[in-house]
Amino acid sequence: MTTEVIPHEAPTAAAQGGMMFTFGEPESVLDRRELTQYFEIWHNGRWYEPPMPMERLAQTFNMSAHHRSAVALKVNLLVSHQVATRWLAPDDFERFALDFIQMGNGFLEYVPNMAGRLLAAQHSPARHTRAGLAAGVYWFVDRNGIVAHEYEAGRMFHLQQPDVAQEIYGLPEWLSALQSGLLNENATLFRRRYFLNGAHLGFILYLNEPLADTKMADAIEERLRQAKGLGNFKNMFLHIPQGKKDGVQLIPIGEVAAKDDFLNVKNVSRDDLLAAHRVPPQLIGIIPQNNGGFGKVDEARDAFFETEIVPLASRMMRLNQFFGLPVLEFRNYTCANGDQIETSSGRRIPAAQVR
Repeated sequence: MTTEVIPHEAPTAAAQGGMMFTFGEPESVLDRRELTQYFEIWHNGRWYEPPMPMERLAQTFNMSAHHRSAVALKVNLLVSHQVATRWLAPDDFERFALDFIQMGNGFLEYVPNMAGRLLAAQHSPARHTRAGLAAGVYWFVDRNGIVAHEYEAGRMFHLQQPDVAQEIYGLPEWLSALQSGLLNENATLFRRRYFLNGAHLGFILYLNEPLADTKMADAIEERLRQAKGLGNFKNMFLHIPQGKKDGVQLIPIGEVAAKDDFLNVKNVSRDDLLAAHRVPPQLIGIIPQNNGGFGKVDEARDAFFETEIVPLASRMMRLNQFFGLPVLEFRNYTCANGDQIETSSGRRIPAAQVR
């Protein structure tokens, strides 16, 4: 918290020495609406730049517990049903799935063996991978824009969540809830500052008493400066001989304490994030606010797997066509009633036909 002292110049002698001071906080620029506004994909002569800054998109991964939990739920279900193959390591697939869901782009590099055949499908971070101007060429670029590596043409598999404005890069499906996620984070940060401050200085202290000198004003100012951190809930005694009834007034600004909408902001932004991710609330540990609850967890999980995880797995299976080998395989999902769902195709197998 910063403190700014502003001298007050009054035309009368009785008001000489009067002053006021304000409290302020640094403000983030990450939540500006310009973050989601873009006009076209531009290039620097070697690679295309993404429509959104990948550095900033990666930072939003931890903007809200609801967002990260929803992403982690999808990744965990995909990882738990992956069948390990000799070409794709579980760690590479997990990072590939996380990039695809969070960043909207997933990259796997074709690493050949000495005979020129596939040795491994190796993950390349979406945060640093760029699509080149030449067909099939990709670049690994560090955060400073310095080229660290140029991939061999035709060696990179790129899976993207389609964007309606361009076809070079994908954009994550949850992007419509970005502002809600940042609002959720800002509400938490505001509440933390509110309690760390302790004095909750959302007011103007108006002093209308003639003081013998400025020492008392300086003492009051210093006491208010210290009204944060440890010991911030102590009371302050102010004695002004022959003072008037309204000589000292506490004028609240915006009723910070009385009209705090923290819970409403958290709940509404949470609902926006869950709607964007299409995740049942009971699957990510949200406590119901009504007596009826959210229903059975197993039924919600079965429906979520069939409507969300199966399409994700189906898209990811396209990498087998690119590599020409069964690099990625999934085991069937078993429903609560005993039915099985083929993860790669979505076909439901009745329990009576399950071997």
